[in-house]
Amino acid sequence: MNRPRLVTAALRGAALALGGLLALPALAQEWPAKPVKLVVPFATGGSADVFGRILAQRLQESLGQSFVVENRPGAGSIIGTDLVAKAPADGYTLLVMSNTHTVNESLIPNKPFQLMRDFVGVAPINASDLVLVARTALPHGNLGDLLKAAKAKPDGMTYASSGPGTPYHMAGELLKVMGGVKIVHVPYKGSAQARTDVLGGQVDMMFDAIPTMVEQVKAGKVKAIATTGKARSAIMPDVPTANEAGVPGYEATIWLGVMAPKGTPAAVVNKLNAEIAKITSNADIRRAWAQQGSAAVTMNVEEFTRFLNDDIAKWANIVKTAGVKVD
Repeated sequence: MNRPRLVTAALRGAALALGGLLALPALAQEWPAKPVKLVVPFATGGSADVFGRILAQRLQESLGQSFVVENRPGAGSIIGTDLVAKAPADGYTLLVMSNTHTVNESLIPNKPFQLMRDFVGVAPINASDLVLVARTALPHGNLGDLLKAAKAKPDGMTYASSGPGTPYHMAGELLKVMGGVKIVHVPYKGSAQARTDVLGGQVDMMFDAIPTMVEQVKAGKVKAIATTGKARSAIMPDVPTANEAGVPGYEATIWLGVMAPKGTPAAVVNKLNAEIAKITSNADIRRAWAQQGSAAVTMNVEEFTRFLNDDIAKWANIVKTAGVKVD
């Protein structure tokens, strides 16, 4: 090839490269050009559903496009999550996820997807402590008495959860290990059904997110036994932490975030991260969520990715050490 042709080819290549770079911000500006689906792989009424809908409403307001929540519960979040894993990586199908997903990486290894292989982290939403509640007729009003009764009669009590690997399940398993007791796990397809059966007295107890259970406690429909944070909940200050009440070092939380199918354009992921950060940094949102017992969390994409990898490693160690298995 002669020199003029080489120069022409080089200029053409440079133009194509520049065009590709210019297309990235253009893509971010154009997105979203149609409705966006937020898949919640849990049943209605739980934390992921409640806060997912708040997030969808706020994103709709800020971006001027419809954000539609679609609940796809089942198999401990696997059904809905797999649906998103197989969706086009174009920013129009997103996953509202929780630490159920980081737990399931080790608890349920034979899934049709792998979290960090098939998804990209977008942004966290918030984190909440849990509360251990018991049916009103259960004679034990504090954690010490409950554990004493459970030790005296192994497998004589039951605890409900919203399914294998969920924070409610793992909080129960952690209590069994650290409290030295045997309590029967009763998994449900969603937290609403589990909550209903504890309220109805069919199951003895469950761990639940404070924002979704606090009103039931205030109404006297269940007994609050202990909360699971490092410090007492600001909205349930009379309820001791599990650490205070007889299980030193006990701590469990539920956190929520957003992920997208792997391959979603970085420009879209970064734009969505920035929009969610505006929401979780909003003073009114932070105040409202704090009054419900939930703390808004803000991270950039890189920070959230590191957080996800660290949480997967943490739970893999706990699952192995505690010998937790899917029922």
